[in-house]
Amino acid sequence: MSNLELYKYLPQLPDAALQEFTQWCILDQSTAAGLEFKPDEAKLNNLEPLDYIKLLIDQFMKVKPDPIRAGLVAVIAGRQTDKHNLSGLPAMVDFVSLYVKYLIPKDGTNPEEVDKILAEASQHQYDKLAETAKRHGVGL
Repeated sequence: MSNLELYKYLPQLPDAALQEFTQWCILDQSTAAGLEFKPDEAKLNNLEPLDYIKLLIDQFMKVKPDPIRAGLVAVIAGRQTDKHNLSGLPAMVDFVSLYVKYLIPKDGTNPEEVDKILAEASQHQYDKLAETAKRHGVGL
Protein backbone atom coordinates (compact mmCIF):
# COMPACT_ATOMS: atom_id res chain seq x y z
CA MET A 1 0.00 0.00 0.00
CA SER A 2 1.09 3.53 -0.61
CA ASN A 3 2.80 5.49 2.14
CA LEU A 4 1.15 8.75 1.10
CA GLU A 5 -0.14 10.35 4.27
CA LEU A 6 -2.27 13.27 3.19
CA TYR A 7 -3.26 14.25 6.71
CA LYS A 8 0.19 15.76 7.26
CA TYR A 9 -0.49 18.37 4.58
CA LEU A 10 -4.08 19.30 5.41
CA PRO A 11 -3.31 21.81 8.21
CA GLN A 12 -1.06 23.76 5.80
CA LEU A 13 -3.89 24.50 3.38
CA PRO A 14 -6.23 27.47 3.43
CA ASP A 15 -9.92 26.75 3.99
CA ALA A 16 -10.76 27.41 0.32
CA ALA A 17 -8.28 24.72 -0.78
CA LEU A 18 -9.73 22.26 1.74
CA GLN A 19 -13.19 23.02 0.36
CA GLU A 20 -12.02 22.40 -3.20
CA PHE A 21 -10.31 19.12 -2.27
CA THR A 22 -13.37 17.94 -0.32
CA GLN A 23 -15.60 18.70 -3.29
CA TRP A 24 -13.33 16.65 -5.52
CA CYS A 25 -13.30 13.68 -3.11
CA ILE A 26 -17.06 13.70 -2.72
CA LEU A 27 -18.20 14.65 -6.20
CA ASP A 28 -15.54 13.08 -8.40
CA GLN A 29 -13.52 10.41 -6.62
CA SER A 30 -16.58 8.85 -4.98
CA THR A 31 -17.82 7.80 -8.43
CA ALA A 32 -14.96 5.26 -8.46
CA ALA A 33 -16.70 3.73 -5.43
CA GLY A 34 -19.93 3.54 -7.41
CA LEU A 35 -21.62 6.37 -5.55
CA GLU A 36 -23.84 8.73 -7.47
CA PHE A 37 -24.16 11.76 -5.23
CA LYS A 38 -25.84 15.01 -6.16
CA PRO A 39 -25.59 17.64 -3.43
CA ASP A 40 -28.39 20.08 -2.69
CA GLU A 41 -26.62 23.07 -4.22
CA ALA A 42 -29.28 25.51 -3.03
CA LYS A 43 -28.30 24.78 0.57
CA LEU A 44 -24.58 25.09 -0.20
CA ASN A 45 -24.63 28.43 -2.03
CA ASN A 46 -22.77 31.33 -0.43
CA LEU A 47 -21.48 29.38 2.58
CA GLU A 48 -18.06 29.92 4.10
CA PRO A 49 -15.70 26.94 3.62
CA LEU A 50 -16.24 25.57 7.15
CA ASP A 51 -20.02 25.57 6.85
CA TYR A 52 -19.88 24.39 3.23
CA ILE A 53 -17.65 21.41 4.06
CA LYS A 54 -19.76 20.44 7.09
CA LEU A 55 -22.99 20.52 5.09
CA LEU A 56 -21.52 18.78 2.04
CA ILE A 57 -20.12 15.98 4.20
CA ASP A 58 -23.43 15.71 6.06
CA GLN A 59 -25.34 15.37 2.78
CA PHE A 60 -22.81 12.87 1.42
CA MET A 61 -22.79 10.67 4.51
CA LYS A 62 -26.53 10.16 4.14
CA VAL A 63 -25.90 8.33 0.84
CA LYS A 64 -25.40 4.68 1.76
CA PRO A 65 -25.93 2.23 -1.08
CA ASP A 66 -24.79 -0.56 1.26
CA PRO A 67 -25.40 0.63 4.83
CA ILE A 68 -23.37 -2.13 6.49
CA ARG A 69 -20.30 -1.58 4.32
CA ALA A 70 -20.63 2.20 4.58
CA GLY A 71 -20.86 1.92 8.36
CA LEU A 72 -17.77 -0.28 8.58
CA VAL A 73 -15.80 2.03 6.31
CA ALA A 74 -16.90 5.04 8.40
CA VAL A 75 -15.59 3.33 11.55
CA ILE A 76 -12.25 2.52 9.90
CA ALA A 77 -11.87 6.05 8.51
CA GLY A 78 -12.89 7.54 11.86
CA ARG A 79 -10.36 5.51 13.81
CA GLN A 80 -7.59 6.41 11.41
CA THR A 81 -8.56 10.09 11.53
CA ASP A 82 -8.49 9.98 15.33
CA LYS A 83 -4.92 8.63 15.21
CA HIS A 84 -3.91 11.57 13.00
CA ASN A 85 -4.81 13.93 15.85
CA LEU A 86 -6.14 16.75 13.66
CA SER A 87 -8.88 19.18 14.58
CA GLY A 88 -11.37 21.41 12.79
CA LEU A 89 -11.53 21.45 9.01
CA PRO A 90 -8.40 19.35 8.45
CA ALA A 91 -9.93 16.55 10.57
CA MET A 92 -13.18 16.64 8.59
CA VAL A 93 -11.33 16.60 5.27
CA ASP A 94 -9.07 13.78 6.48
CA PHE A 95 -12.09 11.69 7.46
CA VAL A 96 -13.97 12.16 4.19
CA SER A 97 -10.89 11.51 2.04
CA LEU A 98 -10.25 8.24 3.91
CA TYR A 99 -13.92 7.28 3.81
CA VAL A 100 -14.11 7.75 0.03
CA LYS A 101 -10.78 5.99 -0.53
CA TYR A 102 -11.82 2.93 1.49
CA LEU A 103 -15.16 2.70 -0.31
CA ILE A 104 -13.47 2.32 -3.70
CA PRO A 105 -12.46 -1.37 -3.51
CA LYS A 106 -15.52 -3.47 -4.24
CA ASP A 107 -16.64 -6.38 -2.10
CA GLY A 108 -15.05 -9.61 -3.29
CA THR A 109 -11.84 -7.98 -4.53
CA ASN A 110 -8.82 -10.10 -3.68
CA PRO A 111 -6.36 -8.64 -1.12
CA GLU A 112 -3.58 -8.00 -3.64
CA GLU A 113 -5.93 -5.99 -5.82
CA VAL A 114 -7.26 -4.07 -2.81
CA ASP A 115 -3.75 -2.88 -1.94
CA LYS A 116 -3.18 -1.75 -5.52
CA ILE A 117 -6.58 0.01 -5.70
CA LEU A 118 -5.98 1.82 -2.40
CA ALA A 119 -2.47 2.85 -3.48
CA GLU A 120 -3.87 4.27 -6.72
CA ALA A 121 -6.64 6.08 -4.85
CA SER A 122 -4.07 7.55 -2.44
CA GLN A 123 -1.93 8.70 -5.34
CA HIS A 124 -4.93 10.34 -7.03
CA GLN A 125 -5.77 12.10 -3.78
CA TYR A 126 -2.21 13.30 -3.31
CA ASP A 127 -2.01 14.54 -6.90
CA LYS A 128 -5.28 16.44 -6.53
CA LEU A 129 -4.26 17.85 -3.15
CA ALA A 130 -0.89 19.02 -4.53
CA GLU A 131 -2.60 20.59 -7.56
CA THR A 132 -5.14 22.33 -5.33
CA ALA A 133 -2.47 23.51 -2.90
CA LYS A 134 -0.41 24.95 -5.74
CA ARG A 135 -3.41 26.94 -7.03
CA HIS A 136 -3.76 28.39 -3.53
CA GLY A 137 -0.06 29.27 -3.23
CA VAL A 138 0.97 26.38 -0.98
CA GLY A 139 3.70 23.90 -1.86
CA LEU A 140 3.55 20.38 -0.50
